[in-house]
Amino acid sequence: MPQPSDAAAAARRNRKVRQGVVVSNKMTKSIVVRVSRTVRHPIYQKVIKRSKKYMAHCEDPSVKEGDVVRIMECRPLSRNKRWRVVEVVRRSEEQVQLKESALNPV
Repeated sequence: MPQPSDAAAAARRNRKVRQGVVVSNKMTKSIVVRVSRTVRHPIYQKVIKRSKKYMAHCEDPSVKEGDVVRIMECRPLSRNKRWRVVEVVRRSEEQVQLKESALNPV
């Protein structure tokens, strides 16, 4: 198997990474992630929140709505999917409470 060239390795390192909240997990192996950012209005100089939704590939079925995930750019996987889930940064509060209640039965 040939070794990747330095240019190919550099391109792989420069992939975009975004962090956002899972909005929908109703599809098989796909989730929708809302990524929010703040920008300054060019005329009024007020800080505005902008958001964009990305479809991402997710093999892990335990990712639920409300989880904060990190996604990375990748090759096109389908018509709309160009991102994949790298890691789950934080679980939603509902899942944390359910796990705690399961560990501490009253």
